[in-house]
Amino acid sequence: MSANPVAEHSIIQFDHVQKSFPGHQAISDLDFTIARNEIVSVVGVTGCGKSTMFNLTLGLFAPTQGTVRVQGHDPYAEFDWFRRKVAVVFQDARLLPWRTALQNVCVGMKFAGVEKSEWEPRARDWLARLGLSGREDSYPHQLSGGQRQRVSLARAFAVDPELILCDESFSALDEITAKNLRAEFVELVRSGGKTGVVITHNIGEALSLGNRVLVLRAPGHLSDDVGIPADASDADREALRTRILAAMEPAGSGDVGPSGALTTAGRSAS
Repeated sequence: MSANPVAEHSIIQFDHVQKSFPGHQAISDLDFTIARNEIVSVVGVTGCGKSTMFNLTLGLFAPTQGTVRVQGHDPYAEFDWFRRKVAVVFQDARLLPWRTALQNVCVGMKFAGVEKSEWEPRARDWLARLGLSGREDSYPHQLSGGQRQRVSLARAFAVDPELILCDESFSALDEITAKNLRAEFVELVRSGGKTGVVITHNIGEALSLGNRVLVLRAPGHLSDDVGIPADASDADREALRTRILAAMEPAGSGDVGPSGALTTAGRSAS
C-alpha cells in the first residue's frame, strides 16, 4: 500500500472506524487519510462499506468506534459547521422538476446560506462553465440526462465547497457523456483548489478520475491504497486494474467483467 498523506494536510481522516447496525457490521476497521486537493476514487463490491463510509463522512450518523474527521471536525457532532464546506453529487441529479436549471442551482445556494444577491450571478456563471448557456430557463424534463447532471454539478460548485463528494455521479450516463463530464469534473476540482472523493463501481472510471484509488473489502476495511502516476501508460493502467481487482474480490464474490465493471447483480446501500 502507498503511504497516506501527512495528517496535518488532510481533509478527511478515518481512524480505525467501525460501524455496526442491528445484525450487521458495515465497517470493521476502516483507516485512511485523504489530503487536501486530492481526487480519490473509492471502489469495492456490493456490501463492502462504500455507502456507509460516504454517510459517515457526511455526518449522517456517528461511528460505533473510532473517529471520523473532516477538516479536523466531527461531521456528526458538528453537522451545521459543514454548511458550504461540503457538496454532494448523486447518481440521480435530484433536481426539483418544477424549477428551471437556474432556479435549481440557486436552491442549492439558498440551503447552503449563500447571500441571496449572489445566487443568480453565481448560478449563471457555473451553468455557463458547464456548457449550459442558453438553457438556464429549461426545466429538468427539457434537458438530457447529461445536461441534468451538469446542472447538479453546477449546483454543487456554486456553493464554493472545499470538498465535493460524488456517489456514482457518472454511472447512469452513456460512456461518451460520462467521459466528458469526468474530464470536466477533474478540471474544475483541480483549478478550484478543491478536494474530490468519488464512489464508483467501475475500475476504469476510478483510474481516470483520481490521484489514488481506495479499495474497500467486506466487512468494511481498506484492502489497498493505489497511487496513480500522472504519466501512467496503458500498460501501467492495466497492471493497476489487475491489482485493484485482486484487492476487491473476496472469496465467493461475483465475477468481474473485462470493462472493470462488477457483474454482481444489483447495488445496495453498503
